[in-house]
Amino acid sequence: MNQNVDAIIIGAGQGGPPLAKRFSEAGMSVAFVERHLFGGTCVNTGCIPTKAMVASAYAARMARRAREYGVGVSGDITVDMKVVKARKDAISERSRVGVETMLRGLKHASVYHGHARFRSAREVEVGDTVLQADRIFINVGGRAAVPSFPGLERVPYLTNSSMMRLDAAPEHLVIVGGSYVGLEFGQMFRRFGSAVTIVEMGSRLVQREDEEVSASIRDVLTEEGIAVRLNARCISLAGDHGRVKVQVDCTDGSPAVDGSHVLLAVGRRPNTEDLGLDAAGVERDDRGYIVVDDQLQTNVPGIWALGDCNGKGAFTHTAYNDFEIVAGNLLDGASRRVSDRIPAYALYIDPPLGRAGLTESEARRQGHSVLVGKRPMGRVGRAVEKGETAGLMKIVVDAKSEEILGAAMFGTGGDEVIHAVLDAMYAKARYPVLQRAMHIHPTVSEYIPTLLGELSPPADAS
Repeated sequence: MNQNVDAIIIGAGQGGPPLAKRFSEAGMSVAFVERHLFGGTCVNTGCIPTKAMVASAYAARMARRAREYGVGVSGDITVDMKVVKARKDAISERSRVGVETMLRGLKHASVYHGHARFRSAREVEVGDTVLQADRIFINVGGRAAVPSFPGLERVPYLTNSSMMRLDAAPEHLVIVGGSYVGLEFGQMFRRFGSAVTIVEMGSRLVQREDEEVSASIRDVLTEEGIAVRLNARCISLAGDHGRVKVQVDCTDGSPAVDGSHVLLAVGRRPNTEDLGLDAAGVERDDRGYIVVDDQLQTNVPGIWALGDCNGKGAFTHTAYNDFEIVAGNLLDGASRRVSDRIPAYALYIDPPLGRAGLTESEARRQGHSVLVGKRPMGRVGRAVEKGETAGLMKIVVDAKSEEILGAAMFGTGGDEVIHAVLDAMYAKARYPVLQRAMHIHPTVSEYIPTLLGELSPPADAS
């Protein structure tokens, strides 16, 4: 059976469904294809379920600290992982059902549940149906990368997806990878009662951040009893009788870590190898990401790629912004570009890290003469009042142009505070504009003008 439509959208992650809605509202016929779970990574194995679990872990942590706040708690604090999982599953299911219900309710859209493969640059096959359109949008997302560590084929391992199925806390969780996914799972399962060891090949955690931010993150994790093994240059795995051994070959400490479970958190790869892209002539790079231009068009006219599969971002908000760029350009007469957006993201350990723009290291490598403002959260009144003084605030500006280059807010509320800086950056406001703003007291955000009033050159600046 053949069907001709105005647009084909492949994949129900964060970019595809709202694009289908906009097209349908514009009177365009849409064929929407999803082979697995509606909502993509964010709804099913990423943002929504993990942040639901982070909330449970935070509640456990605060219950254990209750007496610090004058609150009496009788008996031991326990965590029922089956209830944690059920709560997380229910939240994800509501989102997943909501996405599918919205799509199936669109006036001009047909939903196909199956695997999509290109037959040509204008044809997509789904089961016995061949869909034809002059505009095709690929939104197939990504999945956990599984490196070829020696011994991996003989050891059961977890990824961010299979972690979502656990309904009991591991005795000892060994996490290979010291960045966002690994740290979030590490802290939450430590709070659920697991012993946790994080193994990182690099010399510090979350190496994209400045050194003092990485060091502060490590301090938070080790204070909670998480073991951190850095410089793990030769990782291999072995195991028997329900145990795993991760050979790390570090310069300090035991050369191996014994655990009950191992989580691989070493990056992502795009879901692009089984779409028949060669039949459409769509170009991919050497890592499998679909090559796109500044407006998310591929090398083949009439085909776009959105979300994690295009290598232009690895977050829900970048995928959704991809939708906004494509919809704006095609439907609103706009001229939006990927290069117009400012990098921004958050690390959802407790306290969270909010990041926008360049780090100090990146700014200096790019040739900026920088001024830097820093303040430990222990000198932020709101943090002291809440009893959550871990972390620091940092902002970086260009000394000549007074342009705000970037900021890191690692502390209570940091994932929300960062937006005050991010919005000023989008407005292209020079830092004195934000410095002279009157913020509400008592908040964490009120210290942003203070940071900007204390700018100085880095200590090692010549």
